[in-house]
Amino acid sequence: MKVKKYTANSMHEAMKHIRAELGDDAVILSSKEVESGGFLGFFTKKKTEVVAAIDSMPERPQPVRTSKPKVRINEEASPSLQPKEDQKRLLKEVEELKALVQGMSTTQTREEQQYPAPFQQLDDQLKAHGVIESIRLEVIKNLLKEWYNKTESGHQSFQFKERTKQLLVKELSLLPMGDDLLNKKVVNIVGPTGVGKTTTIAKIAAEFVLKKHKKVALITTDTYRIAAVEQLKTYAKILNIPIEVAYSVEDFKKAKEQFQHYDVLLVDSAGRNFRNKLYVEELSKVIDFNQEAETLLVLALTSKYEDMKQIIGQFSLIPIKQVIFTKQDETSSYGACINVPFEFGLGVAYVTNGQNVPDDMIEATAERLIQPILKGVHDE
Repeated sequence: MKVKKYTANSMHEAMKHIRAELGDDAVILSSKEVESGGFLGFFTKKKTEVVAAIDSMPERPQPVRTSKPKVRINEEASPSLQPKEDQKRLLKEVEELKALVQGMSTTQTREEQQYPAPFQQLDDQLKAHGVIESIRLEVIKNLLKEWYNKTESGHQSFQFKERTKQLLVKELSLLPMGDDLLNKKVVNIVGPTGVGKTTTIAKIAAEFVLKKHKKVALITTDTYRIAAVEQLKTYAKILNIPIEVAYSVEDFKKAKEQFQHYDVLLVDSAGRNFRNKLYVEELSKVIDFNQEAETLLVLALTSKYEDMKQIIGQFSLIPIKQVIFTKQDETSSYGACINVPFEFGLGVAYVTNGQNVPDDMIEATAERLIQPILKGVHDE
């Protein structure tokens, strides 16, 4: 068996080469797209790699002309010669297949090690935190260009951690960070069940009352859980602020009129299964999502990122510009803190990292979101 690898611009072109060299009886063993050329993994061109084989029979030896009489060997009468030829042919096939497998293993190893060592370490760090591939690729691409220019000019040192931080901060700073947007009278807190909305709204209320010296009132629409209402009433009593329960849009409007002289109205919504499409519609019947209100979506960092994407999609009918990340202290993966802003264009208002009210909450900045993700990355 003759095995050969062909690389061409297309499958059609590869088949031409195979027919020309191996004939129409050739068999395709495998085919795949590969990238060739370029520099450090960029500006490459896609080609088609095809492995083909042909089961060729050993050629019949040509008769040698001598002065002696020609002797004709009867192959059927000499069966001992055929097994030796079969053994040689099988051994050759085995060696060819072993070489092919070794070549494929070597190619796979090279593909896994995509970047030079320090860049690979950075990519592995970002990947370990769950940072999506598009962000990692953009960061590495920009750093590679800078690093190549510096090494060409004779500068060997390169601040990987600092430059990565600067690149990410530059992009994140284009989005609303912190509570700068919370200058509207009504602030709605929405999100799925189990993300810690009630505790978070109590922390925000304490932040506004104790640090910003605002006159705050609470409105809760979470009529599904008595415990949640009682919990929020307890926080309201501690902070010495009023609270009303709204069962309908009419109740909500009455509560707004009652608290019209207050600086901020914080609205706690019911936590429901985000996969239920009727949830957002029911929420809209109770809470008035208008231009006078700011709505914050609460997401738990302990959730899978795929679930976060579904939650954001489910709440897309509601005008949301910022999110709040909770339960930072319960996970070691913080990639969602930059995935959500980059992928959905949403800012971040707060990050909570514990159950203590009002202490375990920090106002979000681009630097604070990036810092835990780059922990452990070292400069060259």
